[in-house]
Amino acid sequence: MAAAMKAKRKTGQAHAETFNEVLITGKRLRGKLNWADWDLVVARWIMDMGSATSILGFTLIPLVAIGLTIYKYNQEDPESHPFDREQLLRMYDFIVVGGGSAGAVIASRLSEVSNWTVLLLEAGGDETEISDVPLLAGYIQLSDMDWKYQTSPPTSSAYCLAMIGDRCNWPRGKVLGGSSVLNAMVYVRGNRRDYDNWARLGNTGWSYEDVLPYFLKSEDNRNPYLARTPYHTTGGYLTVQESPWRSPLSIAFLQAGQELGYANRDVNGAYQTGFMLNQATIRRGSRCSTAKAFLRPVKNRENLHIAMKTHALRVVFNEGKRATGVEVLRHGSHRLIRARREIVLSAGAINTPQLLMLSGIGPKEHLAEFGIPVISDLRVGDHLQDHVGLGGLTFVVDEPVSLKKDRFQTVSVMMQYVLHEKGPMTDSGVEGVAFVNTRYADKSDDYPDIQFHFLPSSINSDGEQIKKILGLRESVYNTMYKPLTGADTWSILPLLLRPKSSGWVRLKSRNPMVHPDINPNYFTRKEDVDVLVDGIRIAMRLANTTAFRRHFTFTIYHPVGTCKMGPRGDPTAVVDPRLRVYGVKGLRVADGSIMPQIVSGNPNAPIIMIGEKASDMVRETNFQE
Repeated sequence: MAAAMKAKRKTGQAHAETFNEVLITGKRLRGKLNWADWDLVVARWIMDMGSATSILGFTLIPLVAIGLTIYKYNQEDPESHPFDREQLLRMYDFIVVGGGSAGAVIASRLSEVSNWTVLLLEAGGDETEISDVPLLAGYIQLSDMDWKYQTSPPTSSAYCLAMIGDRCNWPRGKVLGGSSVLNAMVYVRGNRRDYDNWARLGNTGWSYEDVLPYFLKSEDNRNPYLARTPYHTTGGYLTVQESPWRSPLSIAFLQAGQELGYANRDVNGAYQTGFMLNQATIRRGSRCSTAKAFLRPVKNRENLHIAMKTHALRVVFNEGKRATGVEVLRHGSHRLIRARREIVLSAGAINTPQLLMLSGIGPKEHLAEFGIPVISDLRVGDHLQDHVGLGGLTFVVDEPVSLKKDRFQTVSVMMQYVLHEKGPMTDSGVEGVAFVNTRYADKSDDYPDIQFHFLPSSINSDGEQIKKILGLRESVYNTMYKPLTGADTWSILPLLLRPKSSGWVRLKSRNPMVHPDINPNYFTRKEDVDVLVDGIRIAMRLANTTAFRRHFTFTIYHPVGTCKMGPRGDPTAVVDPRLRVYGVKGLRVADGSIMPQIVSGNPNAPIIMIGEKASDMVRETNFQE
């Protein structure tokens, strides 16, 4: 009996090894055989097994069939994860650096041309089941999927004073999908005047009428009342919809806006001023990042290679100042990968300027400090803009209607999400947005200067975790939020939409692994303080309360503008209106860093639009060649 069992175990081990070989062979043959041919290969292999198909009394054929079905489903499922390519080519037609909100779009669109080879470089890894859950967005920050940036302590102005060391945490996505994996999934396009102003600055092709088709190209709006309007559409890669669940407080937020004279409207439609339930990048109750939207459906394209956990160190140029490759760090080894046509930097408003400066493109006086040879003297890293806001506007409600940690971390809530894709875990945390006019705004035009984020919770709702990700001082937390432990609360985050103050990004070292110096330089212009304070007054009227904590300023994590787009005559411009870096060839920038002025709203949707438009620009240029 023992000998028979031993023989069965040995046979089972051999069959398991053979089964693994079949799967490995299948991966190698993927794209070379169609599924009908692959099924024939498997059928022949099963027949060759003969009668030796029993493992501990179980027939091997059903096990093989199940395994192959799962593998085949994983290959064809449009939402299964993309592959991290182990073996890379020495040269690609295009290299896209950064797989975030713009980079994922560009890699997907360029690889639509089957005879172009495209490499997407991403410093981080893939998304996880936790990052998929909208309500757990705060648990992704300060994880391995976050670059964990911090601002430098303030010098000429006061900000982030409630934070440890007077430094704000700046979460940026170090993951396939970039910051679309970390954000609150708010889908706001900005104001039409933002883009018309870009065009008036000399950026031909960037007016609202020019960019609206690119917003629509991406969108798959699943709210019928929005989808049937001229400002939305269906069928794109990016799913946009209201959360399947929201608290009763969200309706009160809309009603309060009406009491103040503001309409309840689609702020991505004809007019922006008003209140709205949050439109979010959510699909069936889960986060719809740009990796899920644009990369997963095309993961089987043979001409698209994705290299994760691959850190871009510098762009390499030839004697004619043409970008010819990217030096990367992968699996502990340095390697140079060549580009035949173009390199597109989509690493974001922090990493893109850092990479450019390390490559010799930046302010010559700054590069000289580190002994970096200057290839093109441009104002890279200047013009850093962000939506600075006020935290601390917390209000207590005497009914159990808010989002609290002890209320949603239950088995029933979890099962409601897992089994039915519904319930509180589908809530992005931001249930409503509003765009309002302070006394400094031109009310004759639809150009509000303050945005509200409405949250059915506050810092006390999940105190330890939120305190951690904000970097909040213990003394501030104990004074403002600890007394509210267990209370039902909600909050409003007023944001300054178009700050006059701007900051900068600079190198700290020639070592690419050292984080750069980030100085947002908030509130150096008095106008910014005046507008934000008036916005706070409107928020207080909205809430009908007297609570006010002005020193808790913070960032909503919307840095843009550090590689400014502008015409050739603009001495502060880094890229031209076709996103080509001045002074060199074969290199473009396509991410939030190119914004000549920050948009009036959350920048994720505009950055996706930039990716769509950049893809067409690259295709137009290279089709002509």
